Amino acid sequence: MLTGPQTDAELPLDEEQEMFEHFRLEVDPGQDPIRVDKYMVAHMEKTSRHRVQCAIKEGFVQVGEKTVKANYIVRPGDVIRFVMPYRRRGVEILPQEIPLDIVYEDEDVLVLNKPAGMVVHPGHGHYESTLVNALAFHLGISQGPDGEDDRMGILVHRIDKDTSGLLAVAKNDESQLNLARQFFDHSIERRYVAVVWGDMPSDSGTVDANLMRDPSDRLRFCTVDDPEKGKRAVTHWKVLERFGFVTLVECKLETGRTHQIRVHLSSIGHPIFGDDRYGGTQIRQGTIYSKYKQFIQNCFELCPRQALHAKTLGFVHPRTRKFLQFDSQIPADMAALLDKWRRYSGCMPSEE
Repeated sequence: MLTGPQTDAELPLDEEQEMFEHFRLEVDPGQDPIRVDKYMVAHMEKTSRHRVQCAIKEGFVQVGEKTVKANYIVRPGDVIRFVMPYRRRGVEILPQEIPLDIVYEDEDVLVLNKPAGMVVHPGHGHYESTLVNALAFHLGISQGPDGEDDRMGILVHRIDKDTSGLLAVAKNDESQLNLARQFFDHSIERRYVAVVWGDMPSDSGTVDANLMRDPSDRLRFCTVDDPEKGKRAVTHWKVLERFGFVTLVECKLETGRTHQIRVHLSSIGHPIFGDDRYGGTQIRQGTIYSKYKQFIQNCFELCPRQALHAKTLGFVHPRTRKFLQFDSQIPADMAALLDKWRRYSGCMPSEE
């Protein structure tokens, strides 16, 4: 018997580092012994043999709670689970011709630079004009609401709507499952740059704090001391440039929880500049003079979103096994914000 998972459409998507059930096969009492790969191919109509084999190879197929190999012999009463490090969503995805800033593409993977303001996945009131809609057009694919994988096997991670920067896209089953494993194993290199409120207390540091959904606001996350309530999250940061009342920092992710950098920096008293959800749109440092307040307002208008950019992305290519690293320029709105702070702080001739 084949069953699919229940969805949780009201909540933001979790990122990697936790397994979610996509398919479950309950083996009938009269089933003759058979290899698990052959059994899955015979009983999962919408999943190809190649995808099943790739999933087993990358460790995404379990019997009970144990990961199995392709030669595992299925027996009556076994429960076979196809698990992936992201939730499955059942939504219709239609191709839309939307320009993409592609920085690399071959037959297996694609790396693109997402602009701030673009939603990555359909859902939560955004069912059109998302990055997935644009990718569907670019790759010549589409999917109805009953498709086997609402991410269409292409996106293995995400960044927030108002965060800009690099994303990896898989163009086939083997690449999708291989990259998903790299994200799950924390072997992907991801570095972000952010403008944060305040003068950081040292040149570098680490925030190691569990994250959980905020009980008072389900769209927010918060840190928690109890390891039973939260998921471990680790962010390493270092100062790139100081402006007195704000600081430009680089953040390296050791884990990849939803809103991780935003929550971690806010939890140590340095929310990201312009981050409305975590206190970044309030004046946290500076003077009481009206001229300064106007300067800050001008900054918010210049960069009307959280000043966070996914600048560097590195991973092992699924086919060639070579390590690829990509770096992107700081986008125009953040660059203009930084120039404005440089002038204000005296690093450049004042134009205020």
